[in-house]
Amino acid sequence: MAPDPRTTASGVAEHLRLRERLARLNELQRQLRGVGVSGEIERVKRQLSRIKAEPAAEEVWREVELARHKDRPYTLDYVERLFEDFVELRGDRATMDDQAVVAGLGRLHGRTIALVGHQKGRDIHENVRRRFGMASPEGYRKAIRVMEIADRHAFPLVSLVDTPGAYPGVQAEQHGQAGWIARSQLAMARLLIPTVACVIGEGGSGGAVALAVSDRVLMQENAIYSVISPEGCAAILWRDAGEKIKAATALKPDAVHCLELGVIDAIVPEPPGGAHLDHDEAARLLGGALREELELLARVPPDELRSRRRAKFRTMGVHGG
Repeated sequence: MAPDPRTTASGVAEHLRLRERLARLNELQRQLRGVGVSGEIERVKRQLSRIKAEPAAEEVWREVELARHKDRPYTLDYVERLFEDFVELRGDRATMDDQAVVAGLGRLHGRTIALVGHQKGRDIHENVRRRFGMASPEGYRKAIRVMEIADRHAFPLVSLVDTPGAYPGVQAEQHGQAGWIARSQLAMARLLIPTVACVIGEGGSGGAVALAVSDRVLMQENAIYSVISPEGCAAILWRDAGEKIKAATALKPDAVHCLELGVIDAIVPEPPGGAHLDHDEAARLLGGALREELELLARVPPDELRSRRRAKFRTMGVHGG
């Protein structure tokens, strides 16, 4: 029996190359309304079909497990390795400091930037304090405060997304959780500064999107990004969270499929085996990707940045003429 192309290094590389090409062609088709690219899209799809490109359920679930790995670097791990003179700004100036969200100012490759990101804990005590990276309304208010500071001083904004979703507690709902998620998205849509978001682990539901309405949305190679967790999806569709692998296969939350769907703009590679095995190399790769994106965005006038960003998210998911 011939080996499955997906199990060889060359097959995996070809699979990824074709999917990235298909994503770029689909984006070009949306921009040019199909002029001259439909034939090439069909050709790439046929090539993908020949190498059995659709991943098995076990492969998709492996991506979910890697995205949730307990040793995966979190926002503060990247701050330590990438940002100089980082000053964390705490509190929402109204109620409390939500430690599920890290926000502050620092220098990235010599350029002052603003940073917001979700932060999980390394042990049960820290996870309780940080609520497993699930932000409350106070966390979004803190993030918005830093966004406004960045906009006022023309600092680019970087956001690192890593959350199962927004905090679902009663108090969060009483304090207007859904409304503050919406306000955070609105604040990002209005910014006149370059903005880059990267999903570094889990990108779960509105809790993730609240910090990801950016000019460029990146995803690390083994991250996931989805409207709902596989367990939540399985509980709704089959009334059994144990069907999580089936749900993950249907959701396709992995980076390659998110790129193909146009949900993200680029994939950031990770060290062999995953970011959890080499934090320093993962940070180097992420830092290089952020630098490249920010340099490109710096050339775009502020008003054009905002109009492009709004158009991008308004057309996301729109198909056909």
